[in-house]
Amino acid sequence: MRMKLSVKRPVDQWFNKIEKNPALGVTVSILWLIVIGWVTFGWNLGNTGLVDETEPLFAEASRQMLVTGDWITPFFNGDTRFDKPALIYWCQAIAYAIIGVNEWAVRLPSAIAALGLICLAFYTVHWYLAKQDELEQISRPTRRYLTSFIVAALMALNPETIVWARTGVSDMLLTGCMASALLCFFLGYAGKESSREQGAGGAGGAELITNDASRLKSGNPPTALAPQFPIPNALFPNKWYLAFYVLIAGAILTKGPVGIVLPGLIVGAFLLYVGKVREVLREMRLLVGILIIIGLSVPWYALVIWRNGWNYINSFFGYHNLERFTEVVNGHSAPWYFYFLVVLLGFAPYSVYLPVSIVRLKFWQRSHWRSQERFQQFGLFAWFWFASIFGFFTIAVTKLPSYVLPLMPAAAILVALLWSDLLPNTETGEGKDTENQEDMGTWGHGNTSSPPLPPLLLWSGWVNVVFLSFLATALFNITHILGSDPAISNFHELIQQSGLPVIACVIWLVCAVLVAGFLLSRRWNYIISINLLGFVAFLIFVLSPASFFIDQERQLPLRELSAIILEAKQPDEELIMLGFKKPSVVFYSHIHINYLGFPQEAVEHIKNQAAKGLKPPSVLLLAEQKKFLQMDLQPDDYKSLSTKGAYNLVRVPFKKKKKIDIS
Repeated sequence: MRMKLSVKRPVDQWFNKIEKNPALGVTVSILWLIVIGWVTFGWNLGNTGLVDETEPLFAEASRQMLVTGDWITPFFNGDTRFDKPALIYWCQAIAYAIIGVNEWAVRLPSAIAALGLICLAFYTVHWYLAKQDELEQISRPTRRYLTSFIVAALMALNPETIVWARTGVSDMLLTGCMASALLCFFLGYAGKESSREQGAGGAGGAELITNDASRLKSGNPPTALAPQFPIPNALFPNKWYLAFYVLIAGAILTKGPVGIVLPGLIVGAFLLYVGKVREVLREMRLLVGILIIIGLSVPWYALVIWRNGWNYINSFFGYHNLERFTEVVNGHSAPWYFYFLVVLLGFAPYSVYLPVSIVRLKFWQRSHWRSQERFQQFGLFAWFWFASIFGFFTIAVTKLPSYVLPLMPAAAILVALLWSDLLPNTETGEGKDTENQEDMGTWGHGNTSSPPLPPLLLWSGWVNVVFLSFLATALFNITHILGSDPAISNFHELIQQSGLPVIACVIWLVCAVLVAGFLLSRRWNYIISINLLGFVAFLIFVLSPASFFIDQERQLPLRELSAIILEAKQPDEELIMLGFKKPSVVFYSHIHINYLGFPQEAVEHIKNQAAKGLKPPSVLLLAEQKKFLQMDLQPDDYKSLSTKGAYNLVRVPFKKKKKIDIS
């Protein structure tokens, strides 16, 4: 016999209060996104130096754009840099102009792209769940808000996103453009049915929450306002499709053809599967969209090709695009299962729930999905998003962890939708509230009325426990796993002395014990929260201190030497970097560097420069201590200026009569 509950649960009461107060709902949502964004992307963003090797390449090329006024051709260290298109350089250069040339400006575009993405994902998931409530003629504010909060947290609080959102390179900007474009496409696609009823009314995030509240007051279930749709035979598509086209152009300007190939593959495969290719392409005004994309992205490509000719075509389209897909570039090869490991660790610790999240969809039941309303296909769309990117880069020969960053938002959506089924299902419709409370059990308190967990999800929960335990063990023994770093001679000892491996081990072991306890006590709702809170603790107490530690030991010596170079360098004096390439020195010293690989090469170069009678009669030499000793210079052959970490900075005067021997 069921016991009627006369008192609402506190959490449900709180969310119902938010539902009835539009301003409170908007405020809570914005505050949550600000907190998530600041903790993950903003906190200490520019308080550590640039990390060699890649980040300073972007930073210096952007600085050169600002200094020279050449916004077409990127340069680094006096040479053209055709690795990536211009959008990331433009964004960083604009940030320089606003807040100065510093680390904050370098990383700000990546952080903003990540924050914008999680905000749009929050809106999209809330809109989708509101549409679901509208279809079922019920209102479940707790489920809508908690799922939206979870998807934003999952999207931000994972290793892959944390790393690239806090690094001044193009990967996060590409992901922000591409993933936002895909979300905009789905909003345009999924709102089609509503447009028949609501006309061309549009909705932002605040309007969505406000509309829900007003309908609740009138005794109706919440509705999800549809995105704006064109009148029949209108020239332009609805605003979400327009945003899709603009963001695709942004992705093309960020990383080239992949910015349109991947979204096109995802959208095309999805529409083909649901049998709506012709219908949707007509409503998207594809020809107009292509013209928008061409108009926004092609002009820069035309200008850079006009200025640099086949050098750019061969370097960017040939080497950095076609060859990366068909051949191993820069030694970045990996086995076929490489991205399984990248997703497992890059989306940790929630990646253990991806298999059950995907199986839950039953995506193979095509007839079922084709019979669904468009908005109900959100999970299926996220699956095509995830699978297309995963498959594309698994086929590609060159493999890097950052390549699958654009699938992480889809992974977050899949896992969030899985857990939305376990969140409180309290209805605020007529006479429905208590029955659903009885079915779902008390929020946050496991008891005998809690529903059984699906077997696959239960097994995933125990895999979660094992994975967290394994993670704790691996981090405790991290010094035995990591390789050596030539820039830090006593790297392993310093890590051990820092105590960070022990802290990391304790955090994840505690999480493993808590997850096991909640599984045994059937408090399902707490499990995903424990994983999220564990990652927040890991970020605050391990990752952040580790970044300062690595910066102090690895990058600070180079910044200090760069400052000494600025003071010591004579006009027109050459700076040689021997045996290694650290682009950060170019950025911090603003000086052209001549990279030489071998001691003998450096000796011969110095002799040749001396024979030319150049002024001033000396060169600056920055070398690792091991390489410097291999030059076999005598004490009177050079003047030591500074030694920092593993590096020596010396001045070598030209001596025409005295030969430098090589051992």
